[in-house]
Amino acid sequence: MNQKFMHTQYLVRKQILTLAGAKIDIFDSNGQPILYSQMKAFKLKEDIRLFSDDTMQEELISIQARSVIDFSATYDVVDSVTGENLGSLRRKGMKSMLKDEWVILDRSETEVGLIKEDSPWMALLRRFLTNLIPQKFHVEMNGERVALFKQDLNPFVGKLNLDFSLDTNGRLDRRLGLAAAVLLVVIEGQQG
Repeated sequence: MNQKFMHTQYLVRKQILTLAGAKIDIFDSNGQPILYSQMKAFKLKEDIRLFSDDTMQEELISIQARSVIDFSATYDVVDSVTGENLGSLRRKGMKSMLKDEWVILDRSETEVGLIKEDSPWMALLRRFLTNLIPQKFHVEMNGERVALFKQDLNPFVGKLNLDFSLDTNGRLDRRLGLAAAVLLVVIEGQQG
């Protein structure tokens, strides 16, 4: 597997003020940029590609919505180099109205994990009183916590810190975990 997917900590950064769409950079724990994406604005169906460098020539991961504008959308994640289906991520539509929650599906569409916002009360505060409280997501595989995603508060740049250090048995493929984080920054970031 590519070395870019062997880290335990990452930072996903989305530039907010870009005219042509969203620009996403992913950094390793040393602050070195290792993955890049440029999303086009005004697309009805999400199609996110992660590239190995800022020339955007070598595509590594594809994240594609199955349908156009779906509140409970499912996103298929594919290793673009090998063509391997890594699994899917499905947003829990109505549940995500109050507290963001995503289901992690394996290649055969079996639910194997959850990504959920830390607390229903904090989620309500974030949605209805202030967006100044950073989000925190717990990632679980088969009921065991394997990662923590924490948002940094910045009005101009969306940042999500990823910590996979709890995943000592390698239950969550980092490629799928990174795809989930990118979706959280892009999709959930559109709500705020």
